[in-house]
Amino acid sequence: MPASSFMNAVSVGPCCAPNPEIVVSIAPTVACPARQFKAAIAAAGKTLRMGITETINTAMRRIPAWPLYILGVLPAIWLVWLGATGGLGAEPIKALEQGLGKKALQLLVLVLAITPLRRFAGLNLLKFRRAIGLLVFIYVTLHLLVWLVLDVQAPGRIWADILKRPYITVGMTAFLLLIPLAITSNNRSLRKLGPVRWRKLHKLVFPAAISGGVHYLMLVKGWQIKPVIYLAVILLLVATRFIKRRRSVANG
Repeated sequence: MPASSFMNAVSVGPCCAPNPEIVVSIAPTVACPARQFKAAIAAAGKTLRMGITETINTAMRRIPAWPLYILGVLPAIWLVWLGATGGLGAEPIKALEQGLGKKALQLLVLVLAITPLRRFAGLNLLKFRRAIGLLVFIYVTLHLLVWLVLDVQAPGRIWADILKRPYITVGMTAFLLLIPLAITSNNRSLRKLGPVRWRKLHKLVFPAAISGGVHYLMLVKGWQIKPVIYLAVILLLVATRFIKRRRSVANG
């Protein structure tokens, strides 16, 4: 047989034509170990994350919340000490005012992060939220007092500055929104208002946080990335509160 005829026979012969049934039956068998390996890796990662989360939650349950009030005011005391001893540079009042404001904003971000951490990571830090929230109000109040007493130093200018300077107007708005939250951050107010009304009232933390981020952004001069990051993180954390939980249905 000529070579060309032999090649044609081989190329078109029925014994060499692919059998769809064989291909379909073999492909899942070949791919199955890869899928099983990926599933095993995913299950191991999930188990590891759950183990770490449970370890952290167990440790957090053993830690009382009251030491946070003591530890939380230490940075404020340190800033005041630096200001009194000349450790805040050429403009100590401005540095003290901004330092207290930044600390308040950082604690506010932490308050906003507690619920998303519980929903999406399983970390339960709810027992510390009240203490951190009250620390936010303490730092905002100190920030305001430094501006009123040490910076402005003239009661007649206070109202004029609030109306004239937009960043002060926004900052004062954030402070006013935090007042009812601080007043009702106790068990007595929770019982008196009821859980539903109490939760609705404490949603004021969202506009207060956004106002605080905008206040910081408007306060700085020129383009600076840090205030933008703060505001972006605040907006992201607020947005997570409006994301509906995905309900997963387990089979078997």
